[in-house]
Amino acid sequence: MSKKERVILVTVIIEAALAGLWWYLASYGMANPDHVTADFQQVVGQTMGTAMGALLGIGVMLFFVAARNDRKAIENKMRR
Repeated sequence: MSKKERVILVTVIIEAALAGLWWYLASYGMANPDHVTADFQQVVGQTMGTAMGALLGIGVMLFFVAARNDRKAIENKMRR
């Protein structure tokens, strides 16, 4: 498995976990409206959206680094 594939796989797994957490928190807020503040949904949405966006941005950068490393590894194999 190449480094690019690993980066994609890990990013998808972590994004799915964050989406599941986001869904859980949103459903908790709707199920218990008397236990949360009035802006609970907005705060959860902004926080989780920011976390997922930041992780996706880092994942894109890591993907390009992994692609470069894969390319260098192939070049080094060809030279031997």
